[in-house]
Amino acid sequence: MRTKSGAYTRKRKKDYFKLAKGYYAKLSSAYRQVKQQLPRSLKFQYRDRKDKKGVFRRLWITRINAAVRELGLTYSKFIHLLKRANIKLDRKILAYIAIEDPQTFKYIVKYVKKFNEDRKPI
Repeated sequence: MRTKSGAYTRKRKKDYFKLAKGYYAKLSSAYRQVKQQLPRSLKFQYRDRKDKKGVFRRLWITRINAAVRELGLTYSKFIHLLKRANIKLDRKILAYIAIEDPQTFKYIVKYVKKFNEDRKPI
């Protein structure tokens, strides 16, 4: 007597449909479409988890640049001055301060400018 694989097939399909929950139209309900869409979606999911870090870094840089330009500097000069003043604040924190507490950000910029005026040029 031959062995049928109904239970295994049903379990495999169920797992695929569980992962494809929420997809548009037949991409979540037709097994053939789900089988094609799922590897593609998982590939994008993996890639975009990596890309997300760069996207946020670009956002922070844009925010810092906008805030610094209002105070008469450019982003690159500001970061250079921060490093010369040995201030170790990362871009995420600087962007947060620039948005949430402009007075503190203004103070940081003034401090960095003053600190670097007192030092001799490179």
